[in-house]
Amino acid sequence: MEKVKLVKPTEGELEILGVLWDKGAATVRTVHEEICKSKDAGYTTTLKLMQIMFEKGLVTRDSSSKTHIYEPTVTREKTQKQFVSKMINSLFSGSSAELVMQALGNNNTSNAELDKIQLLINELKAKK
Repeated sequence: MEKVKLVKPTEGELEILGVLWDKGAATVRTVHEEICKSKDAGYTTTLKLMQIMFEKGLVTRDSSSKTHIYEPTVTREKTQKQFVSKMINSLFSGSSAELVMQALGNNNTSNAELDKIQLLINELKAKK
């Protein structure tokens, strides 16, 4: 599992992981059909990406039946943390506050989202 932390998924791999995170486990066909709902993609491209992801350790593959079933080995949360940490360090000079200000300033944030953010801020302050 430690090896997986070091592997940064590509954009295409993230799309596949998104489907697998939502479904838990799926065949290449299922993943391909989901991806095709939002963009044109070749089946063989999806298959090849999933094979590469298996080699990288991003997914497991149950090949006990004719149709292989793939499952993610990384969680959505760990992957988000990995990308956010890299983004904070590379784009925002290590400042989480700058990232948050940029995100909130350029998007239509709902009151419900702002309430969740405020709760998180309150929790973080209480821990210090």
